[in-house]
Amino acid sequence: MPELDVDPRTAEALRRAEVQLRTTLKMEAVGRLAGGIAHDVNNLMTVVTGYAELLMEELQDHPRLHQMTSEVKRAADRGTTIARQLLAFSRKQMLSPTVVSLSETILSMERPLAGIVGDDVELVCAPSSEPCRVYVDAAQIEQVLVNLATNAREAMPGGGRLSVSVSQVELNTAGAVRGPEMPQGPYVALRISDTGVGMDLETQAKIFEPFFTTKPRGQGLGLGLATVYGTVKQSGGFIYCDSAVGMGTTFTVYLPVVTDASLQSSIA
Repeated sequence: MPELDVDPRTAEALRRAEVQLRTTLKMEAVGRLAGGIAHDVNNLMTVVTGYAELLMEELQDHPRLHQMTSEVKRAADRGTTIARQLLAFSRKQMLSPTVVSLSETILSMERPLAGIVGDDVELVCAPSSEPCRVYVDAAQIEQVLVNLATNAREAMPGGGRLSVSVSQVELNTAGAVRGPEMPQGPYVALRISDTGVGMDLETQAKIFEPFFTTKPRGQGLGLGLATVYGTVKQSGGFIYCDSAVGMGTTFTVYLPVVTDASLQSSIA
């Protein structure tokens, strides 16, 4: 069978699409596994935390034992946090969605994000003139911004620029923007771009996996981007990464635009 004559740009697009499809399928499988484990761990940590609190009350007159029990509780609290992050990744966290303007969210988050990236990174926030309304948990979307900004900051150890923008886009054909998993319709596109070190395709295929990290051992659990992925998916959205070594990284989050009809459907 003769080989198809494919130009380099089309070949690169096909290669990226293949990576994205494999990543999506793998994330679905890992998410199901992580969700089950996270529930069990969360239940166990609840028991440990409860007994630790009771022991701490009984050991008020025994400072050394009280301190040791306090360390047990602190470890249990940390385990609970990890379990909740895994639940977020597996899309089983509790959400309280409301109608949120992402344009207003970017404006309200500008100061906190500036504190995260530091003085040696230029922060450029570009809200849209449109409200860009989405139906999400406001606190979780703010956490998405914090996690992505933190990830960008770590990719720019020598400083650089972080750009955060939002706009409305119309997807007229299913899969026209990214892949066949995206249905047609109006979306709000939230973009977070940095001028950092960038990533190769092999790394990009793993970044949303829980516990994957490029940091040295002991300097990170690798749950930040996994949590972002789970929150976006649970909110009915999509997230994609565009990056190249030495060329920086852009994360784009697509969330369905809220209209009066879509809001009524979501509430129902």
